[in-house]
Amino acid sequence: MKQAHVLIAGCGDLGCALGQRLVADGLKVTGLRRSNAPLPDGMQAVKADVTQPQTLRGLAALKPDILVYCVAADASTDDSYRAHYVDGLRNVLAALKNAASLRHVFFVSSTRVYGQQTDDLLDETTPAIPVDFGGQRLLEAEALLNDLPCPGTALRLSGIYGPGRTRMLTLARQPQFWPAQNAWTNRIHRDDAAAFIAFLIHRVLNNATVDDCYVVTDNCPTPQYAVLMWLAEQLGVDVKGVKVPPVQGGKRLSNQRMCNLGFMLENPTYRTGYGNLLA
Repeated sequence: MKQAHVLIAGCGDLGCALGQRLVADGLKVTGLRRSNAPLPDGMQAVKADVTQPQTLRGLAALKPDILVYCVAADASTDDSYRAHYVDGLRNVLAALKNAASLRHVFFVSSTRVYGQQTDDLLDETTPAIPVDFGGQRLLEAEALLNDLPCPGTALRLSGIYGPGRTRMLTLARQPQFWPAQNAWTNRIHRDDAAAFIAFLIHRVLNNATVDDCYVVTDNCPTPQYAVLMWLAEQLGVDVKGVKVPPVQGGKRLSNQRMCNLGFMLENPTYRTGYGNLLA
C-alpha cells in the first residue's frame, strides 16, 4: 500500500506540531516554508514562498495526497492578509493543479470570519459576516476551495494557545492592564488543533466523510474576565480590588460538528489547557 503523502504549506508552530503527529502515524510529510530553519525530525523540507509563484513550480512533482495550507500572515495589514491567505493559497493550488494524486485540501482559517457579536451560539451553519479586513480575506480564501477538482475543507480555528503562547498569562499578572470590556472569548489548544487536523486527514485516507467546514474550538466559550481571574488565582496575583465588568460583546462558538465525529479534546476547557501549561 502506497505511503500517504501530506504537504503542509506553512510550518510554523501549528504546522510543525501537525507534521510531528503525522510522521509518528507513519505518513510521509513534506513541509513548505520560506526560511531555512530546520523542520522536526522525519519531515522533508521544501524552501519556497507562497507569495512568489516561481518558487512553487516543483510542488506538483511531489505528488501529495493531502494539502494542508497553514500559512500565517507576516503583518496585521490588509495587504499581508491578501498576499498570504488569498494569493498565497491561489498560488499553491495553481502549482498543484496537475497533481492528479491530490485527494483533499485543508485551509486553516479563523473564526475571525464571524464578525457578529451575540450571545447566540455560532456554528458552521451561521452565515459568516466579517467586519474587518482579516475576516474578509480569510473568507475570500475559503471561497477558493469551491473551485477545486477535489474536496476542500475550511478549518475555522478560534484563539490558539499553548506552549510559547503566553500572552494571557502575562496579562493575568497585570490586572491594571486588563481590558475595559468583558467580552466572550473562545480558544483551542495548539495540540488539540493539530490533533483534529490529523484526525480529519486519517478520515480522508480511510474514505470517511469530511465536511467542507469545521469550527475548531474547545467546549467552553468564556467571558475574558473569567479566564483572567482564574489565571490570576493560579498565579497568586491579588485581584481583590478588580471590578468585573458585565459581559458585553464577543461571540460564543459551538464545536458540536467537530465533536459529533467522535473526536476527543485533550484540553476541553481553558482550565485544563492552562492548568497543564502552568504545571
